[in-house]
Amino acid sequence: MITFPNAKINIGLNVLNKRSDGYHNIESLFYPIPLCDALEILPTDGEMEFSFSGIDVKCDAANNLVVKAFVLIQEKHNIPNVKIHLHKNIPFGAGLGGGSADAAFALKMLNDMFELNITDEQLIEYASSLGADCAFFIKNKPQIARGIGDELSDYAIDLEGKFLLLVKPDVAVPTANAYKYVTPFDSGLRLEQHLSHPINQWKNKVKNDFEASVFKQYPNLLFIKEQMYELRAEYAAMSGSGSSIFGLFSEKPQHNTIFVEHFCFEGVL
Repeated sequence: MITFPNAKINIGLNVLNKRSDGYHNIESLFYPIPLCDALEILPTDGEMEFSFSGIDVKCDAANNLVVKAFVLIQEKHNIPNVKIHLHKNIPFGAGLGGGSADAAFALKMLNDMFELNITDEQLIEYASSLGADCAFFIKNKPQIARGIGDELSDYAIDLEGKFLLLVKPDVAVPTANAYKYVTPFDSGLRLEQHLSHPINQWKNKVKNDFEASVFKQYPNLLFIKEQMYELRAEYAAMSGSGSSIFGLFSEKPQHNTIFVEHFCFEGVL
């Protein structure tokens, strides 16, 4: 069995306040995009095997979220060993949720493969135990995330036909550092109120609170965002806590070699 776990972008990310447990309450629109890894799971009569190719995530097998997903399902449902191969195409440290997507898709694949009949609600609970973003990829459709990113509610928004340009320079922003320097603020206006405006009005309304501090540390990210608007993006922003920058366009932008030295993905939503 093979599937293609896809990435997501954050459209707006408000860091509202710091919680008593040390985490932060946020609100953000998680939106799936067609940038994908490849995940294959096969039955085996031997030991559990895990291999990977593509982008080197510099993570040993035991700490890989796909392996953790398998271990969780095996402990809960007593499934036999499998062989897993993961081909990484989604950059890490980019705010795209690649590792979370891989884990969530592994849960769904194992559920189907072994006919476990686990409900979506239970899969979401399992996914949440693996990481805050993981639960989103169970339904894998536009959702508003609140709490620490694990309180999800469906959100009707149609970006079909919009052209996506995503650029990820050779920079990884540690999530802990991003939260360390962010200034929480709750304006009292909910993200949905800003998202209800036309996309070409989002620029000064739908913001990512991490940009202020992250752009100071990595000025090239601000340059890339500015270039998106130079190319006539209707909206551009950093995804998550960085370091990818995306632009939404009404038609394919002619960027030529502006981003040639960076990872670049283009696709239609």
